[in-house]
Order: sequence, then C-alpha cells, then structure tokens
Amino acid sequence: MAINFDKALGVHQFTLGIRAERAEVISSNIANADTPHYKARDVDFAAAMQNAQSQQQQRQQLERDGGQSQFGLAELTGQHVKFRVPNQPDTGDGNTVDIQQEQSAFMQNALEYQMSLGFLDSKFSGMKKALRGD
Repeated sequence: MAINFDKALGVHQFTLGIRAERAEVISSNIANADTPHYKARDVDFAAAMQNAQSQQQQRQQLERDGGQSQFGLAELTGQHVKFRVPNQPDTGDGNTVDIQQEQSAFMQNALEYQMSLGFLDSKFSGMKKALRGD
C-alpha cells in the first residue's frame, strides 16, 4: 500500500514553505532599511495557506481521477507577497521599513517556523513507528 504524503503530513509541509518565504521577504526588508524609496513587503500568510489547501484538494481530486499534479511552492507564495502598510510617517526618503517591526516579525516567524518543523518531525516519527511496527 502506497503512502500518501499529502494526507500524512497535512498542511504542515505548506506552512514550512510559506514561513521560509516570509523569512526571506522580511530579511530583504531589514537589509533595505536604509535604501531610499524601498517599500516594506510581507507575505499574506492566511491567503497563501488558503491557496495551498485549495491546491492540495485539487491535487488529491486529480490523483483520484488518475491524473498527475504539477503544483509547487512557487504558486503558493509568490502571488501573496504584498506591500506592508507603514505604521510610521515618511522620514523623507520614501522608505517604509520600520526596523523594530521587521525584527519583531522576523523573530515571530522564526518561532513559528521552528514550530512547523516540530510538527513535521512528529509526523515523520509517527510514520517511522508505524513502518517499524513499534
């Protein structure tokens, strides 16, 4: 009997990818904190997850019907990167990066990334136990 990883791992595989993409976007914001006219961006996590879940359902339906799926992470995150609404007034150079907000968002995202890794680790541990017959 074949193992269906989509069913076994659930949405955790997608949360990990989306959080990794968000870390890159926030890192870019921090790196460009002093760049004139740079606009801070962020990933719309809720929209990306909703898209991931709908694509997962489409993929499962396609596989039930005998087809092959070609969905990847690029379709999940790239279209959900949006400009962030600034919390502070313009400093005169057109840059909308608030370094404290970016650092806070980066740390929060890092914790959530670690949590997603922990969920995936527990899923794989459970699958290994089932295969070994423990």
